[in-house]
Amino acid sequence: MESVFQNETVKEILKRYRRIWAIGHAQSVLGWDMEVNMPKEGILERSTAQGELSVLSQEFLLKPEFVQLVEKAEGLELNEYERGVVRVLSRQIRINRSFPPEFLREMSEVTSQATKAWEEAKKKDDFSLFEPWLDRIIDLARRAAEYLGYENEPYDALLDLFEEGLTTREVEATFEKLEKDLKPLLEKILEAGKVPKEHPLEKERYEREHMERVNRWILERFGFPLGIRSRLDVSAHPFTTEFGIRDVRITTRYEGYDFRRAILSTVHEFGHALYELQQDERFMFTPIAGGVSLGIHESQSRFWENIVGRSKEFAGLIHPVLRENLPFMAGYTPEDVYLYFNMVRPDFIRTEADVVTYNFHILLRFKLERMMLSEDVKAKDLPELWNDEMENLLGIRPKSYTEGILQDIHWAHGTIGYFPTYSIGTLLSAQFYYHMKKDLNVEEHIARADFEPIKAWLRERVHRYGSIYPPKELLKKAIGEGLNPDYFVRWVKERYL
Repeated sequence: MESVFQNETVKEILKRYRRIWAIGHAQSVLGWDMEVNMPKEGILERSTAQGELSVLSQEFLLKPEFVQLVEKAEGLELNEYERGVVRVLSRQIRINRSFPPEFLREMSEVTSQATKAWEEAKKKDDFSLFEPWLDRIIDLARRAAEYLGYENEPYDALLDLFEEGLTTREVEATFEKLEKDLKPLLEKILEAGKVPKEHPLEKERYEREHMERVNRWILERFGFPLGIRSRLDVSAHPFTTEFGIRDVRITTRYEGYDFRRAILSTVHEFGHALYELQQDERFMFTPIAGGVSLGIHESQSRFWENIVGRSKEFAGLIHPVLRENLPFMAGYTPEDVYLYFNMVRPDFIRTEADVVTYNFHILLRFKLERMMLSEDVKAKDLPELWNDEMENLLGIRPKSYTEGILQDIHWAHGTIGYFPTYSIGTLLSAQFYYHMKKDLNVEEHIARADFEPIKAWLRERVHRYGSIYPPKELLKKAIGEGLNPDYFVRWVKERYL
């Protein structure tokens, strides 16, 4: 395979970068194992190992001779791939220079232990088990923002970590528009009654092995290389981990009822995995392999979940395999499956929220995270603030911590500033869909289980570029414009009214 890297300085950078890549690879394996396989009491040693590896990675990245090479490359005449390498590494160096090693070690150890505390707290519906850890994470987030520096407010610094170049003002403007457009739309949809608020399929119970067969059938139709370059496992919170371009793993969960959760989680994570699997293999072991940002990544998973997985054509496609594996499906039609996947109702759980109300869940978290960073908010204040905001946005009030503040794992992971990328991805999924429709009959391909043209379009426009370009530049290259919430509002109107 011919290399895309010709410059000698960049070649030397990439040779030295392999060690940093290898540490990241090892951390990914340890993180995946912690969620999927690790016994409960392994957490102390695992969190210590992760903390030490974080510091080791930072040491290699900030070695003076490595930094000097990257700085030297910034002034050279480079091709687009090489410029991408230098941009990504310059950004990583800037971020890592901001954090003292003891801070990184503390962050890694606290979040590893907080994750286990969150799991226990959620299981027992007892916020007090997680509260002291959340206080430490809020403190770490505030300190991180100060270390990184910011122009307008601390939240800007953390947003930029997850979505390069994104500001609080941009997020606020997007949410203002969405709230203005979607609140009246939600009322109209609920009044029109074209889609149900509930469905008897929610209550039907299934055996795990039956749903596993359905999920594997779906992934095979998508062309997911199970056992070759990928795996499907089970975890408390579905996620995707890429160890490299040839090893990408997803998880789902099986609760024994309401089977759309298991299917849509799997379809969602497939979208993330596909982005990683369709990278240019010439980027292997380099900093430009992998998705460019969480917002772009989420646009890929939401495309598969919402545009494909919730379509009428997909309901028709999977109906026979559902009937074959789930005895209760004998009494339900493809139309039932479609309506069941597209119910609209204000609900407590973000991951199970319908497409229309989903962004309100993100808006709630955005507001609370801003408060954590900019105001004197303590963990003990958050459950009540959460419940008040939920009532304000969706007219419902959680009756337990599990359906309120304890539902998401993200704060346990220390990823404050991450949630807005979910809305960016949700909005972009519709934007990509309308651009794809100019070239493909998307629905016809779904109905025939002919997913290759859809995958090829996404590979050509988005996936093959890896992290060469920053997110806003990639969007211009892919679809000729920046983020525009109007596409999503249009899609909601067409789908639900």
